[in-house]
Amino acid sequence: MLTNIANSLGFGSGIDTAALVSDLAAASRTPKVQRFDTLSRANQAKVSALAQARSDLDSFADSLADLSTGGTLRSQPVTSDDTAIAVTANAGTLLGAYSGEMVVSSLARAQTNYTGFITSATDPIGQGGLTLTVGTTAFAVTVDATNDSLNGLANAINATGSGVRASVINDAGSFRLVLKGESGAAKAFTLTADAGAAPGLSQFATAAMTVGQSASDASFTVDGVAYSRATNNFNDVVPGLNITLKKADPLATITIGATRPTDVLKQTLTDFVSVFNTLKRDTEAARLANNGNPALRAFERQLSAFISQPLTSDANIKSLSDVGISTNRDGTITVNSAKLEIALRDFPDAVEAIFNPPRDGVRTEATDPGITFALDALRDAAVATTGPLEQVRTALQRQTENIAKNRERMESREDAYRTRLERQYAGMDARIAALRATQSYLEQQIKLWNSGGDN
Repeated sequence: MLTNIANSLGFGSGIDTAALVSDLAAASRTPKVQRFDTLSRANQAKVSALAQARSDLDSFADSLADLSTGGTLRSQPVTSDDTAIAVTANAGTLLGAYSGEMVVSSLARAQTNYTGFITSATDPIGQGGLTLTVGTTAFAVTVDATNDSLNGLANAINATGSGVRASVINDAGSFRLVLKGESGAAKAFTLTADAGAAPGLSQFATAAMTVGQSASDASFTVDGVAYSRATNNFNDVVPGLNITLKKADPLATITIGATRPTDVLKQTLTDFVSVFNTLKRDTEAARLANNGNPALRAFERQLSAFISQPLTSDANIKSLSDVGISTNRDGTITVNSAKLEIALRDFPDAVEAIFNPPRDGVRTEATDPGITFALDALRDAAVATTGPLEQVRTALQRQTENIAKNRERMESREDAYRTRLERQYAGMDARIAALRATQSYLEQQIKLWNSGGDN
């Protein structure tokens, strides 16, 4: 119906009322659309500025965390013979000028035994019980009708949970049963056939097998102090160091030292300044775009305070300001290279502790948060539900939704206005058409009257 009305506009009056309706509707709608477009662009600019600041903060915290957890920013142990031992340091270990000597007399080994050749892995071997003893702990092994084969015996041994691993090895068409325990002298084991077991099971007793190697502990000295360990991997001899023994040589002395990443620390602080300043500028831009939002202003103050925030409990180096970082008038920061050099020279462990805070039971995240933990805490607080960045983001999201809803209402009102115009002008056309029809009729009647009078 409305389409028919719109299409018929102007037919009765001869006036282009369709164009008139379009012009009137556009005159009403266009400025409103422009106003909403302006509001949307302004709001989107605020959203984009805030998103950039949030992205800067995330990248800043994540990249610094990756460097810290990856070990790049902490001293690393070095050895004089990497083929003999491997050494790594735990996070929070300050090696400083650590130096030690190590002699590896023997490696920890696991006991191995193996049988002679057996023609089949699936043929019956005899039924009965066997006892597997590891140290002083005994485990029952049963061979019955359900597992009467070499493969079945291996599976039964593995099912004991004893730590002894049984494997069936195919060697040129024949088979061997190979047993291997865990490393260390305390993990030596025996396998014996129980009384009443089938005679065929006696060949699997360790006394009847060939010994590949005997179980033994690692034997070594560190700075002249003798140690033994059940495995070749341990972390309880030198505090903070994980040591793996690879090769034994009782006549070789291996030195262990540490190398400090001084150049990396310098570069990281330089990069920190650059990224911090980018974050500061983008946060300021977000604040200005959001009409000086007080929440963003508070976050800027938190950023500025971060430079002097205590990161370690060291008496000489507590914060970034102690290693040469200072704040400029505009809120950006710079690094004083000379002050940084002095800090690295006089207090190298304390500078490293900013990036690799010690964790020894006394120094904790509360007393020595370090830069990574402190920056994460700053980020978490900023993006929490009540945090400044999240508060502004939520407000902008509501504003975006309100603009969209109000635009939709405006469009509905303008559509209704256009419909009213079309009805009004359609009615006018109809009335004018009726008047013209009446005029035409009267004119014809007058002509008839006049022609009648002439006769």
